[in-house]
Amino acid sequence: MSGAEKREDLRAQLGAANAKIEARAGRNLFFAILSGLIFGGVFLGSLLWVKQLFVILVAAIVAVALVELASAFRVGGRRVPRIGVVFGGLIIVSGAYFWGPEGMLIGLFLGSLVLTLWRLIEGLVPAWETPPRTLVRDVFSGLFTLVYVAFLASFAVLLVQVDNGQWWVFALVVIVVSVDVGAYVAGVTLGKHKMTPLISPNKTWEGFAGAAAAAMAVGVVITIFALNQPWWVGIILGIVVLFTATGGDLTESLIKRNLGVKDMSSWIPGHGGFLDRLDSILPSAVGVYGVALVIGVV
Repeated sequence: MSGAEKREDLRAQLGAANAKIEARAGRNLFFAILSGLIFGGVFLGSLLWVKQLFVILVAAIVAVALVELASAFRVGGRRVPRIGVVFGGLIIVSGAYFWGPEGMLIGLFLGSLVLTLWRLIEGLVPAWETPPRTLVRDVFSGLFTLVYVAFLASFAVLLVQVDNGQWWVFALVVIVVSVDVGAYVAGVTLGKHKMTPLISPNKTWEGFAGAAAAAMAVGVVITIFALNQPWWVGIILGIVVLFTATGGDLTESLIKRNLGVKDMSSWIPGHGGFLDRLDSILPSAVGVYGVALVIGVV
């Protein structure tokens, strides 16, 4: 066999192996890793360099994720105003940054008011309305969008502003990633027993066990070396994030199945949309903030 034939054979073997992994895990491994590294670098640069840049990054990602979910709702027959929901979401994030928890709650009220009025005005303009009129359902879908994306993401904005807050946000993201990686590796190599076949067919109990081990191990390490907290705080963080990340992933899968979409978008190669990557982080931000609040960091 010539050198060219050997290279072609190796390429074919690698392609077949990647296809098997993609079929079992539900994503392109190469593009998923490459995209993850790029966005991981942007995240670390903004978080550890200037906190204000991180807040701007959060606001930008929230805006894109809001547009993704609003567009997905439209596929499901619900007209959620994309511009209105973005304005509302940015009000919530801004409130959290400038005025803390109270500002975030006031921002949720004001953002919800803006979104509701925007949709009501759209309903009065015949050129903007698409029959049948579903104002009430559309408004509640929009309010869900604001809470699910912007309000939950704002907990990361609150967290980054406490003492050593950048490391708490770093711990949040790293533990969420460890849950994802642990579940992925264990699920691909050992996965046999389906966890939620009707919601997320690729999830297995073996993957959940791998995610649990990875989350607690990473939680202990990052708690000791980055957060300067006792090791048992890392165990608590690992357990909390295990359930919030898994629950967030399943929640988004349920939303997508209900709306009849595979991914929220295709903007991130190997990952789908921004919301497809935020699904585990959003509820986990609340969980980590809660742990920090209980132990007196916040």
